[in-house]
Amino acid sequence: MDVMSGIVVYFTTWWIVLLMALPFGTQRVHNPEYGHDHGAPKTPHLKYKLLATTLITTLLWFIIDYLIAIKIINFRELAG
Repeated sequence: MDVMSGIVVYFTTWWIVLLMALPFGTQRVHNPEYGHDHGAPKTPHLKYKLLATTLITTLLWFIIDYLIAIKIINFRELAG
């Protein structure tokens, strides 16, 4: 996998993992203040979720890169 393909795969995988991680550990505010959204989380823990997303994505990226290197995943066959 060349550099640009690696960046695209990493970025796409990072967003998918982030969107999967966002709902974990969130709790609703039962009596929100005036003007606040009823569905907004009490404490979103975004720093931990971003760190976990980056670590999980890095691991997944290495696995995907390995599978592409040993030709288990071949995008050229899928395109043609």
